Amino acid sequence: MTFGHLKNSKSKSMKKFLTGAVIFLLMSAAAYAGGYRIALQGQKQLAMGHTGVAVINSSELAFFNPAGLTFLEDSFTSSVGMNLVYSNIVFQNERYGWYTESESPVSTPFNAYASFKINEWASVGMAVYTPYGSSVEYPTNWEGSHLINEISLAAIFFQPTLSVKLTDKLSIGGGAILVSGSVDFTRNLDRSTTNVEGERLGVNINQSGITAWGYNLGLMFRPTTAFTLGVNYRSEIIVDAEEGEADFRNIPSNLQGQFSDGTFNASLPLPAELTFGASYQVNEKWLLAVDINRVFWDVYQSLDVEFSNGLVSENPRNYKNSTSYRFGMQYKANERFTLRGGYYFDESPIQSRYFAPETPRNDSNNFTGGLTFNLSEHFAIDASFLYIHFDEVNESYDFYQENGQNVSFGGTYKNNAFIPGLGVTYRL
Repeated sequence: MTFGHLKNSKSKSMKKFLTGAVIFLLMSAAAYAGGYRIALQGQKQLAMGHTGVAVINSSELAFFNPAGLTFLEDSFTSSVGMNLVYSNIVFQNERYGWYTESESPVSTPFNAYASFKINEWASVGMAVYTPYGSSVEYPTNWEGSHLINEISLAAIFFQPTLSVKLTDKLSIGGGAILVSGSVDFTRNLDRSTTNVEGERLGVNINQSGITAWGYNLGLMFRPTTAFTLGVNYRSEIIVDAEEGEADFRNIPSNLQGQFSDGTFNASLPLPAELTFGASYQVNEKWLLAVDINRVFWDVYQSLDVEFSNGLVSENPRNYKNSTSYRFGMQYKANERFTLRGGYYFDESPIQSRYFAPETPRNDSNNFTGGLTFNLSEHFAIDASFLYIHFDEVNESYDFYQENGQNVSFGGTYKNNAFIPGLGVTYRL
């Protein structure tokens, strides 16, 4: 976590000691902004390598490309699903003999979509999904506890959509996005300070009910019934955390005035995304799809935080734009079963020397699969799985400050995640 310098109207000693205390909010903000962004926005499309901008098969289009809703054949279709995220992070530093495994609880991101055809030229839809959120927990007082002990994040997107067919081959769609988020984060204040009982000094920040607005736009073109092109844009969304709670623990009596519980304010962007995609219906059984997703992380260059005690933290982040390359296929075995598989390569937006243990995300290879089982004409069960393998990386975070000096924390990170998912589709 980086924070350039601190400004405070109070004493220099307080400024010196609080240099470490500020970092907790920056860690939580970085994760909230998408350092741990996993694509889990639909069981069918996840199983196909998370392609979908040009795939016309369900109401999941409300997320992937709302322009495609008007091309759906069913008058009404809905999909509801949930995933279980089993993640693992191993950190080690051979020089100091450090070895730690995260104790992350299972996360449960979900999604719900619905589409209704008004007529042959217009459809409306609704999407509720969780594109940002994670849970990471490390052992108490581990080597990096001055950066993070535990974090729980959630961001829910609500997106009504409208799709209009301009011609038989071309459609547009879009809608507003309302974001509702929360954060709960705990860390120690520095690398070693304790009270007289030997307990490490720490802090917890908590805020719920954070809201923000954005929008989503899409276009779909079908030059033939077999070939489809699509493009989707999701806007940058500015998240403002205001009057969040900051609770300090194990503070010695001589420092309680300086570390009294208070509030914080901060703003950060959820970056814009632009996705291009194409699909090709090879025959009645085989469908192929490819997407290229570009995330404009370079908007996240700095995070400035203001505390109610007068402290101001100015923090460069220096993220870079990243791209995901996605490939998927679908095979209709018979009227009951449809099988899917895919792969995507996901670039990390985090640059060298900015790796922190709450989101030690390097480039990753992602392998997907799944199926649909049609129970009847109206109901179907959708299943998916995703295995994420992050490239092993030996990196550090070089911008934690103690006693006015940058202190590096680093080592080798190995992490992966296994994510099964299950959903239900209903159509009329």
